[in-house]
Amino acid sequence: MKPRLFHLVAQARQNLFRSADQVFSAELEVSGTQVVALFAIQSQEGCQLKDLTAQLQLKNSAITGLVGRMEDNGLIQRQPCEQDGRSTRLYLTDKGRAVVAQAKPVLARVNAQLTKGFTQDELAVVARFLHHAASIHFTTESPK
Repeated sequence: MKPRLFHLVAQARQNLFRSADQVFSAELEVSGTQVVALFAIQSQEGCQLKDLTAQLQLKNSAITGLVGRMEDNGLIQRQPCEQDGRSTRLYLTDKGRAVVAQAKPVLARVNAQLTKGFTQDELAVVARFLHHAASIHFTTESPK
């Protein structure tokens, strides 16, 4: 019997995000989604909301709420975009940078738990599968 990969990936995603969110909330007092967003903003300091939306693959309304909460928590600040007066750019605050620094060892520990018991060759196959899964877009056509 073939493994039900879509179901397994969906279950894994749900469990990983729920578990990670509990760890980040308990240890950093920040949600897992906020940690992911902080890393994304750090990698593209000065990005616009549309850039963060694309990077996190969330809907506009979800990003708007997320950014608002992060700003309220003092993790980021918005500054007007010089090229487009209707838009803003996102920057980490000192508190946001501190959370990113504190999150790195937590992420290392989470990744160590996630990869425990797997060989490097097995992890390479898993990574290849996940990269593939992240890059495909399902169509309505049946595979030939």
